[in-house]
Amino acid sequence: MNSRNDSVLPVSFADLLAARPIVAALARETPVVESRRLSEELGAPIALKVEVLQRAGSFKVRGAANFVASLDGVARARGVIAASAGNHAQGLALAAVAAGVPCQVVMPHGTALPKEQATREYGAQVRLAGADLGEAAEVAQALAMEHEWAYVPPFDDPRIVAGQGTLGLELLEQIPDLGVAVVPVGGGSLAAGVGLALKHQRPGIRVVGVQAAAVPSAARSHGQDQPQAVPARWTLADGCAVPRVGAVTLPLLNAYVDEIVTVSEESIGSAIVWLLERSNLVVEGAGALGVAALLSGAVDPGGRRTAVVLSGGNIDINTIAKTVEYGLARAGRYVRLVATVPDRPGQLAAVLRSVSEQGANVLQVEHHRRDPSLPVGAVNIALLLEVRGVEHSQALVGALGERGYERVGAHPGEVHLVLEGLSLEEPSSDGAP
Repeated sequence: MNSRNDSVLPVSFADLLAARPIVAALARETPVVESRRLSEELGAPIALKVEVLQRAGSFKVRGAANFVASLDGVARARGVIAASAGNHAQGLALAAVAAGVPCQVVMPHGTALPKEQATREYGAQVRLAGADLGEAAEVAQALAMEHEWAYVPPFDDPRIVAGQGTLGLELLEQIPDLGVAVVPVGGGSLAAGVGLALKHQRPGIRVVGVQAAAVPSAARSHGQDQPQAVPARWTLADGCAVPRVGAVTLPLLNAYVDEIVTVSEESIGSAIVWLLERSNLVVEGAGALGVAALLSGAVDPGGRRTAVVLSGGNIDINTIAKTVEYGLARAGRYVRLVATVPDRPGQLAAVLRSVSEQGANVLQVEHHRRDPSLPVGAVNIALLLEVRGVEHSQALVGALGERGYERVGAHPGEVHLVLEGLSLEEPSSDGAP
């Protein structure tokens, strides 16, 4: 963390205090929940700041409420506009309509229908434009200029940062002996605001930002004078998939965030599943970044009292099952077993019996005879199995090896076995006619 001169930074602690009553009039003070399981696993007291219970499902309503409140009477009468495919849209719609301000949101074509409908239900007028969020933002900015609407950026504005920082004010009141705060990072407004709230009052608190390794813009930029752009890539933490951190947020991140770590897709998926199974919380990928960092070892609490911000829970209901399945696979809880065996009665039963004896749960069975790569007289039996983890799947493969099934290939999530004595090599062309 760089040395700082608070007077030259774009947001001050006074700005957070001024935002507090504005945000409190609309947003909830979300609870802090002690996580016994995380505490036991990590050897430190761990608490979850459950912002998934916030109105509109994420922290975004805080910054939006503060931005809308800053507008004068003329700007309020004209209205606001933003580009978003998710949480920013819903947070702004809620804040604007509550203040009696007309709200327009531009969403890219292909936005998940539930997110579009939710934004409309909060009271915004939704327009679909652009192939991606970047193109949607260009349309929104052009409309803002044409109609003199106030354009509301998702993160790179002092009013947005101050609003998000109210979460940090709550957090320190809820956990006075806080030692470490772990906060998701996308554009940086949440981590910057929370870091300011905590460090101004207790400089000894360690503030750690977490970002998806697939889109590490904040991690690359941290400590630099200018934001560093990275390619836009898919990630489970789509709410934090920001290719370029903000010019407003970067100096605040440098001043108030000690480090920014990155986590893999496997870690994010595992965290989503862990929170669902162990804490009964539905958390989106971006919201699960902090837990992913703790479970993967990217952040070590060092025995200090630690708070993890679960920043949002807006997972599209149509894709949540797929997300959970992806997370289970990435966590080693799903394995696809392909066994090449003789085409004789009883082979499927034998494989299933061996799997059952090892305590694996069969989710799907496929029986393939018509595969050109198979030798004559052989079939492939493909099983999708639920296991307890990587060690369990390794024990299963070992047990099958003792039954004569030889491991001939593997890649993440799949193992290929061949019954001993069954050759997969092409027959020789040198034999007798």
